[in-house]
Amino acid sequence: MKTDQLPVITDEQMNERLAKTREYTLLILHTTPTTFASESRPIVWEHGRRNMALRADGVLSIVCPATDGSEGAGIGIFNASPEEVTQIIDGDPAVKAGVLTYELHPVRGFPSDCLPA
Repeated sequence: MKTDQLPVITDEQMNERLAKTREYTLLILHTTPTTFASESRPIVWEHGRRNMALRADGVLSIVCPATDGSEGAGIGIFNASPEEVTQIIDGDPAVKAGVLTYELHPVRGFPSDCLPA
């Protein structure tokens, strides 16, 4: 992508878009020493199943597992408050088992934003 070819965004357009933002919660998952152990695979599988259920329920809007094997395990954007997300994530099988840890951040975003197909 060439940044010198980006569309021009006016102050009016900026203000219109910013007025439509909403509160969300960003989840950042971190690996632990046991994340990639063979005995953790079934736990991580159930973590993924739970994420799919949260997506189907509309609570987890975007989920992006990291694929590079680093200490960053992935991110999620929740359509819920940090307090609600804490309750949700504290019940996650991988977090309960110590296979993953997390941090939360309140963020603002634009409703209807999505990943490209």
